[in-house]
Amino acid sequence: MNRNVPLSVLDLVPITSGSTAAEALRNSVDLSRQAERLGYARYWFAEHHLNAGVAGVSPAVVIALVASATSSIRIGSGGVQLGHRTALSVVEEFGLLDAVYPGRLDLGLGRSAGRPRRRSGAGPDGPEGTPRVAQTAAGGGVSPAVAQAAAAGAAPNGLRIPQRFPIERLLRSPRIAVQRRLLQQPNAESPDYGEQIGEILALLRGEYRSDEGLEAHAVPGEDAAVEIWILGSSGGESAEVAGRNSLRFAANYHVSPATVLEAAEGYRAAFRPSPELPEPYIAVSADAVVAEDEETARELATGYGLWVYSIRGGAGAIPFPSPAEARDHNWTEEERALVADRVDTQFVGSPRQVADQLRQLQEATGADELVVTTITHEHADRVRSYELLAREWSAR
Repeated sequence: MNRNVPLSVLDLVPITSGSTAAEALRNSVDLSRQAERLGYARYWFAEHHLNAGVAGVSPAVVIALVASATSSIRIGSGGVQLGHRTALSVVEEFGLLDAVYPGRLDLGLGRSAGRPRRRSGAGPDGPEGTPRVAQTAAGGGVSPAVAQAAAAGAAPNGLRIPQRFPIERLLRSPRIAVQRRLLQQPNAESPDYGEQIGEILALLRGEYRSDEGLEAHAVPGEDAAVEIWILGSSGGESAEVAGRNSLRFAANYHVSPATVLEAAEGYRAAFRPSPELPEPYIAVSADAVVAEDEETARELATGYGLWVYSIRGGAGAIPFPSPAEARDHNWTEEERALVADRVDTQFVGSPRQVADQLRQLQEATGADELVVTTITHEHADRVRSYELLAREWSAR
């Protein structure tokens, strides 16, 4: 691997059409072994619910499965959705994992849908990247370079920056409302995100005190050797929380490509150095499909647009379709417009083509690390995609 900019894996544990959740989990275990062999730095799992095409509902559970099947690659969450979790439950879960697999865990923390607005009135970093204007060090909104990139549809180096997706449509869908109701206890409210992160950090450090001054010690959990990450899709609260707490930050180009530059800028503007992390550290995700040639890669990626549409349309991710199944769909112009930003920013092609696009993304965002997520209908094609990319990347 390129020592300066490592590559990592984000696995959604996709269920493909005609397959099962059990097969998806076995495929993820196999892919994690292959990723370790190929030199990928980390293997992360996302958390999604009520999606027929995604089996990654519990990062901690799949982390345990994969950690037991590997020996050196870092394993983590990309990320745990804090909207329906307590600080203690997260710390204890990852404390248990660290007790068995010490020094290998990344605890990635995300906001998730349904969180209340922060007290300052800023908007949330929700799924698909609810955008908010990134604050520069001077506090005056996005920099001219970021604003110019958004207007032009491309970063200065040519990286595609599409129009923002109107996330409000997705957040109003009945499925999201059902998800919120099923994930939370009746009448429960998500706590302030920044305060929740503070509680997690205090519990991990053994410094927690209640408002009444009482100590609480999470065992296992306290002093766990986990690496904390904050995940965000814009320059909003997540980026600011990561920066002011001197934490690593992961920005989601594959989820919200329109806001990746402001996310990176917002994080760096808010960053406060610490002995543990003296400089900002940012990873940026990208969706990619690699094959021996571009034509083959595009065939493998045929189902991506229909899969994204099932999410954007509010029904939830369908089992990932085969190329033949995807071609049977009769697209309307409205449907194509709904997924255009995601389809247009998926990196699809030969190893050289995709590596060039990843380098372009790294240069535009200043990423210290790149996280690649790949879904194909056949597991062998997904493994081959990561293999071809690793080989090309390590040769540069």
